[in-house]
Amino acid sequence: MRTYMFKLTAFLSVWIMSSCAKKTTFTSKLKSSAVAQKPIATPQGKRITPQQLDAFIQKAMKSTGVPGLSIALINDKKVVYHRAFGITNMDTKVAVNQQTMFEAASLSKPIFAYFAMRLADKGILDLDKPMHEYLSHPAIDSASQTKYKLITPRMILAHTTGFPNWSRGKIIQLAHTPGQGFTYSGEAYQYLAAAIGTQLKVGWRARLDSVFQEEVAKPLNLTNTFFTWNKYTAERKATGHMKNKPTNAAHSGKSFGAGYSLHTEAQDYAKFLIEMMDSQHLSKTSAQAMLKEQNKFPAKHKIRETGQTGWGLGFARKPTAHGMRYLHTGNNHDFQSYCHFYKDKGYGLVLFTNSDKMEAFYDLLGKFLGDEF
Repeated sequence: MRTYMFKLTAFLSVWIMSSCAKKTTFTSKLKSSAVAQKPIATPQGKRITPQQLDAFIQKAMKSTGVPGLSIALINDKKVVYHRAFGITNMDTKVAVNQQTMFEAASLSKPIFAYFAMRLADKGILDLDKPMHEYLSHPAIDSASQTKYKLITPRMILAHTTGFPNWSRGKIIQLAHTPGQGFTYSGEAYQYLAAAIGTQLKVGWRARLDSVFQEEVAKPLNLTNTFFTWNKYTAERKATGHMKNKPTNAAHSGKSFGAGYSLHTEAQDYAKFLIEMMDSQHLSKTSAQAMLKEQNKFPAKHKIRETGQTGWGLGFARKPTAHGMRYLHTGNNHDFQSYCHFYKDKGYGLVLFTNSDKMEAFYDLLGKFLGDEF
């Protein structure tokens, strides 16, 4: 997909503005430039200028082969840096801009969890009610039926259902007793989305996204964030890349994919992270529940190799020298993403790329910021 480009007539209209309008615009640019000069603080106390970060990112993109990205950093619970770099498509060379949209991949899950908590606050969803009472799952193995009936929305959001990541049409046999293990599962998130859509009598397509817009996007002022495909997204979306080639196989489905289908950009998602640091639209109980360790990883689980110790309702948790890091990664292969934040420091970072090179890129960026994965 190509990004939206300003028409030539619009450009000429700006170019021939009156001298008074030009003066106002020039003054605004000076003010904007002055704001942009303010140093950015990193979690370890390092201070870097936006220009230094710009230069580093461009160099790191070139060395790792990332075609385009959208990035935002948060200081003191405010977005202090938002940039778009590179191109949307290596064939067309169209530039990424600040409204270019990316597949969020699994960064869909934390904001879906927030959506579920909004509904819980309204009494529409009970986090501890058995899922089968909302919607019976049609593909549970007969040997797992008794355990399956223990599954609740809370278990789904904390990845402790025993579901596989994706069943791919196969009958589901639970890997463990629900609530007694860690099994990352997009399949389970999708089951919860279907149950919510059924409860609200809107299904799990665009009408459920409309509810999300009312409950999450509008209160948080997210103007470039959608779960289902629409004309707005199509006009602004970057193209994914694998092995330095455009894939032209971008997700454009009509279903509400709770675990994978979000389309957004860094500044919008950063607003969501700020809400997680200091929630204005969730009850105190729900906000705390999202960040509390709801599922502690087993001692020998592979995921502990990265320093993560458990999962809340939407985010993984990792103790660091800078405090508790709440994080999530996203991987739709040709689109990859990452976010994390430190609630007590008011610091956060969001990164979306249209390629399979995000990990190599963040290895460099994390070292530069003193905040490695």
